[in-house]
Amino acid sequence: MRRVASGGMALAAMAVFTACSAPAAPPAASPVTPAAAPQRSAAPAGPAYLVFYADGRQRQAREAVRTAGGTMVGEDARLGYLMASGGDGFVEKVGVDGSIVGVSPDRSIGFVTDPAADPTTGPTTETAARRTGSTSSTRTESTSSAAAFPDAESLTGPRAGEPLAGRQWDMRMIGADRAHAKAPGSRKVLVGVIDTGVDGKHPDIAPNFNRELSRNFVTDIPKDKNGDTLDGPCEAAGCKDPVDEDDDGHGTHVASTIASPVNGIGVAGVAPDVQIVNIRAGQDSGYFFLKPSLDALTYAADIGVDVVNMSYYVDPWLFNCKSNKSDTKEQQLEQRAIITGMQRALDYARERGVTLISALGNGSTDLGHPKVDKESPGFPPGEKKVRQVDNACVDVPAESGGVISVSAVGPSGRKAIYSDYGVEQTDIAAPGGDALDGTGAKATRSILAAAPERVLRAAGRIDADGNPKGSDVVKDCTRGTCSYYQYLDGTSMAAPHAAGVAAILVSRFGKPGKGGLELAPATVEELLYKTATRKACPSPREYVYKAYGQTVTQDCEGGQDDNGFFGHGVVNAWNAATVEP
Repeated sequence: MRRVASGGMALAAMAVFTACSAPAAPPAASPVTPAAAPQRSAAPAGPAYLVFYADGRQRQAREAVRTAGGTMVGEDARLGYLMASGGDGFVEKVGVDGSIVGVSPDRSIGFVTDPAADPTTGPTTETAARRTGSTSSTRTESTSSAAAFPDAESLTGPRAGEPLAGRQWDMRMIGADRAHAKAPGSRKVLVGVIDTGVDGKHPDIAPNFNRELSRNFVTDIPKDKNGDTLDGPCEAAGCKDPVDEDDDGHGTHVASTIASPVNGIGVAGVAPDVQIVNIRAGQDSGYFFLKPSLDALTYAADIGVDVVNMSYYVDPWLFNCKSNKSDTKEQQLEQRAIITGMQRALDYARERGVTLISALGNGSTDLGHPKVDKESPGFPPGEKKVRQVDNACVDVPAESGGVISVSAVGPSGRKAIYSDYGVEQTDIAAPGGDALDGTGAKATRSILAAAPERVLRAAGRIDADGNPKGSDVVKDCTRGTCSYYQYLDGTSMAAPHAAGVAAILVSRFGKPGKGGLELAPATVEELLYKTATRKACPSPREYVYKAYGQTVTQDCEGGQDDNGFFGHGVVNAWNAATVEP
């Protein structure tokens, strides 16, 4: 995920591993009371900012904005911030006031995709600094042999179930194929996909897509301030994409893994009877900024969503540091705003019954001992610098409080080479794919899920006749109408497996409530860990990956019940379908 999309960060020397991504009815205001909903009083006259204030300091914050020469244009008392416009020096002036805890630009865009591999030889990847996925196409080995998953060498053979079930080694690994008959999930359970959008018209998503509740919280920006292409030409009036479109493909892949139905088409998701709600916070260009993320989380809470999947990190900082000496005061205030604002939004959602699932990231980084951040700030383009970081700097939302963060495993069961890890940061593991998990590189070791046809056409992955150009794309025409699927790697792909299992648990143990069923997030988390398959660190703990003639060693800390590679274990849908509390 970082989170969130694809790439090659920690193993850049091997040209591998980063975060994931492949290459809706009009938005409406969230149904909250007028007193609680965000209020906007005027169009900003200059750059707009989110000004976060300390608890109980709203009045002082308003005065601080005026004193700094700013103008109030709105506010959201639920999350404790003012919307203000201001000129040069506004951020630093307002930031010195004791009532202010963070200031972030209201960036109207927000990045996910960075294909790094040859799509004809391996799966499409996301960039480690963006979403959580990875890619690769060359031979790799490990000096320590992983316990081979039974189907590790036979990932495409015919299987009972959906037409492409034989390619879904991930579902067999977690017992989802067996769980479908026992506990497919309930139509009363809503899973929110906070991502780049969802192709709600895809034949293997449409039956479970809730168009009425879906929302898009971003507006496409065709070009950046330098005139360079950002999101590209607007396809819809007002540059606001419909709620059933995904111009990137990442969100669609995530949604398919969670809840593609059992309908005789393509694949089946972990929880094939639950409903998917598109809550878009990511731009076509892949960026995920603060304001859309806040809006998405509060909206999910207000409509009664049960589980949200967040396979991204909040731009523009890979690691958010409150007081890094290499950052300007304005940059420090922005990172404080991201840390504070997201935590408030996450708390708001969790307190209202939303279980929060996040991809951990694809930088091959021990998040408990980070040392260097070369990816921040990722926006505006060209602003990246090298910063020394430590454990006080956090990946948001993966390291935010109340979030279940998911690492990725490959088909052999080993931690995927690209996956971030950390004994304090990894809560649970799930299949995320690893094209390098074995001899050579094979797309079939990645995760197969639905892909928008027009995205594949635009990326040149299918020809004029609709035929796939490489092994990373699969076409299924079983019932006459053809649909498309794509192999992707990443913790972005791991997280939705966990979200699907969480949805099964809510379906089984939830009680009637807002939106359909309710189950306390703490209970969902407890059951998710209880039903996971325990997995100890490899022996030796210093696991050595070999790729491209080079080696990388990753150290697994912790015991069998909780460790830095696998957390509390690998999610298990069958156990979730059969467990008794």
